[in-house]
Amino acid sequence: MSRRVQLVDLRKDYVLKGETVSALRGITLDVEENDYLAIMGPSGSGKSTMLNLLGCLDRPTSGQLILGDQDIGQLDDDELADLRANRIGFVFQSFNLIAQLTLLENIEVPMLYQTRGGHMDGQRSRELAERVGLGDRLRHRPSELSGGQQQRVAIARSLVNDPDFVLADEPTGNLDTDTAEEILNIFDELNAEGRTIILVTHEDAVGNRAKRIVRLRDGLVQKIEYR
Repeated sequence: MSRRVQLVDLRKDYVLKGETVSALRGITLDVEENDYLAIMGPSGSGKSTMLNLLGCLDRPTSGQLILGDQDIGQLDDDELADLRANRIGFVFQSFNLIAQLTLLENIEVPMLYQTRGGHMDGQRSRELAERVGLGDRLRHRPSELSGGQQQRVAIARSLVNDPDFVLADEPTGNLDTDTAEEILNIFDELNAEGRTIILVTHEDAVGNRAKRIVRLRDGLVQKIEYR
């Protein structure tokens, strides 16, 4: 199965107070397997809209967004939910961990929604916790972890279902400089091992870690920079 992501003349409109606002105005872009892409741009450039579309949280108004061999515009809500659960790993700025669950249980959450033969696999969760340097914190809850440790849990959680790509939304936005560097090192390692990374950021220091920077402005690709 292909793990490419293709955007073809992708457009997204919203109706606000009776007026149509074009958030994306025709984006064409290919993301190859093992790519490392940073999406950047000023407020209102379309970054959040593109993030929502890539994460299958919304559908385009027109054009195509193809994940592997699936056009998300042609999928119903259940099919979109299956695609999110099975093929996309999410890392959020605010971590989005469940306070009542332990570190290990938080990592295992996506397995509850997986439909392509997935099951609760404590061994894989433990291996991922070790991978992000938290093998000795398995029974800790989010309130007992630092911000950097919580983001490490979020990264491990994003990988537990072996997704086609990891989508990260401002993954270092709530972290200090040293901790942010540690998190970015993990993304670098994952990409070096063959994982496709797509991140949204407003920080040049973060974007510069990627292989390519796609700069948006007013819903259009302003330029693509190769690192």
